[in-house]
Amino acid sequence: MAQKLVDDAIVRYHKILESPPHANLEWTDALTERMRAHGMIVGTRLASPFLRPHFLSTKQYEQMSKAGESLLSSIERIENLALANPGLLQRMELLPAERMLASIDPGYSFLHVTSLLNTNLNNGSLQFRNFQASSATGLAYGELLADMFFDAPPVKEFRKKHSLTKFGGTKYLLSAILKAYKAYGGKKQPNLAVLEFKQPFQTIDGAEYTVLVELFRKHGYQAELVNPEQLDYRNGVLTKGDYRIDLLYRASSLQEFLLRFDLNHPLVKAYRDGKVCMVNSFRAELAQKRAMFSLLTDEALTAKFPLAERKAIAAFVPWTRIVSTTKTQRAGETIDLPEFISANKNSLVLVPNDSTGALPVFDGPSTEQGAWDRALKQALRERYVVQDLVIPVTAKFPVLLYGSMEMREMQVDVHPHMFLGEVKSCTAHLSAANAGFSTMEGVTPTYLLGGK
Repeated sequence: MAQKLVDDAIVRYHKILESPPHANLEWTDALTERMRAHGMIVGTRLASPFLRPHFLSTKQYEQMSKAGESLLSSIERIENLALANPGLLQRMELLPAERMLASIDPGYSFLHVTSLLNTNLNNGSLQFRNFQASSATGLAYGELLADMFFDAPPVKEFRKKHSLTKFGGTKYLLSAILKAYKAYGGKKQPNLAVLEFKQPFQTIDGAEYTVLVELFRKHGYQAELVNPEQLDYRNGVLTKGDYRIDLLYRASSLQEFLLRFDLNHPLVKAYRDGKVCMVNSFRAELAQKRAMFSLLTDEALTAKFPLAERKAIAAFVPWTRIVSTTKTQRAGETIDLPEFISANKNSLVLVPNDSTGALPVFDGPSTEQGAWDRALKQALRERYVVQDLVIPVTAKFPVLLYGSMEMREMQVDVHPHMFLGEVKSCTAHLSAANAGFSTMEGVTPTYLLGGK
């Protein structure tokens, strides 16, 4: 019933788009100008070239929220066990620098102030593909796009028969990081900074951090966008030029940081000395490792977890193991892991443990057996996990291309955003469904759908 509500709404919305006066696309000029005004266009690329929002039914959102919160609880349970157990920490395949940074107390008890899950939501089923602990990617764009589309002519026509509820965005992020700052011991209104890596050229993803700074300022806070090269630490104060930083929001992964900087960096020194409140802390990176799903799906480790958490893991997390020459358990049976991987490529994927993009992903069904066995040898040498293949969810979306509208098959990744353990918002990221490189991707506005 929930999916039928969504399907019927999509059919109606597409009919509105294809009918006068919306079919001439003149209404998109105002939409594009609003994106340009907020820095959401880089070159000719729009942050969102999509002309249809993503709709979620209340039932879908509630199911996803409940499952996500149970899963985050189990993730944090494992992280606490790992921080107290060197043997378990070793299974997460951390680099020495990562282990050292994980040992530092950030000054507050929250493991994940903000996080998101990459979710396949298909009809009445869902699966979580991975966990992101470094930043609330898409949140700022999603908030602005939801506002922009809400009063666009096709959406206004659509709202005559369907109610749409916008998801909150940066207010939840701001509230969460301020609670962390208060727990850290902050007693005054902090100077905020958003940390990003400076790219040789501006990207559409990087532009979102500028939008986020603007939204923080809109809420009445001083905020600056900073990159690691601009930071200095002297006399117990972390600064960017003359700007003192009290609370730093880290919109980049630790792996990316360690590829470029060492442990003598000013940020690491200030963090180690407890002179800056950083959200998320470096401890949050434990869950960023894809090995976390290997621990989650190890029933020997989770046997005493609460029933709700074990049910969520069993239902929504793909079976995952660190690739090594070992025997392991699958569906209650002992298997030789390399032999199993070689013999079952059509239902498996080999994924790097780190999400930096430095190593390739090998999709079993689209890889010839010889190439798959070579990939397995690479996975045994490098830090890789093997996972049950999760089939991406795809759907047709109207796309604005060179002033005209085309229907394209897009992969739909739904991102429930969690703040201090609770799902408070949701965005959707679309990318080209066909394999290979494509710039046709971005956030599309997401609404909770109701009837009238």
